Amino acid sequence: MNRIQGLFSRKKENILSIYFTAGFPNLNDTSLIIAELEKSGADMIEVGIPFSDPLADGPVIQHSSEVALKNGMSLKLLFDQLSKSAIKNSKSAILLMGYLNPVLQYGIENFCKKAKECGIDGVILPDLPLSEYVNEYKSVFEKYGILNIFLITPQTSESRIRMIDEYSNGFIYMVSSASTTGGNKDMDDKTEKYFQRILNMKLKNPLMIGFGISNKESFEKACGYANGAIIGSAFIKAIEKSKDLEKDIPGFVKGIKKR
Repeated sequence: MNRIQGLFSRKKENILSIYFTAGFPNLNDTSLIIAELEKSGADMIEVGIPFSDPLADGPVIQHSSEVALKNGMSLKLLFDQLSKSAIKNSKSAILLMGYLNPVLQYGIENFCKKAKECGIDGVILPDLPLSEYVNEYKSVFEKYGILNIFLITPQTSESRIRMIDEYSNGFIYMVSSASTTGGNKDMDDKTEKYFQRILNMKLKNPLMIGFGISNKESFEKACGYANGAIIGSAFIKAIEKSKDLEKDIPGFVKGIKKR
């Protein structure tokens, strides 16, 4: 069983996923950050593939991508780093998140094959259209056991959500708002109505909420409407300021998960 599926089969609530950009803050930090997140109790880890034009990302993640690219990070180098790491034996589910263009340049089949070899469980490509995935790439992803994760927003129609649910077999990424990542806006009535509307649809796939989740309070509130939540920008800010990742990463995760 894929580790994403295994995670949701044994744990139904308060699932913590943390995103960071590969090659940030330093080029060779990627494997260390993954290892520390796993040891600290992150259930899922999303490794961002830096891209020069990250449309869905707010200023924090955009900045981390710029730094990572300047550091020399590329998809090829990321795979090289991951292949030398111990993520195949990780207890955490490991995903890659990025944009379609670098993946197409690498080659979809080559990408999926290499991801499988490195121990990747799933991929999130926000700009990969559902129809294109189903008609052109679904069989390749399935061949290598890589789960493709789709995003939905408050503007996504019910018919499209149902279709995404039909073609998903990992989880559905619920974007909390139509804005870019990194917003710290409190969940208002409109947002909570959106979450409740999705819950009422009784989809077959688990739900994870992302965008705007930054601390213990917002994490727990999101978990009231989904199986878990995803933290990105707040974690990137924390590691950028860190002088000791091996100390500060466990502290960050503990601050989110503490009861």
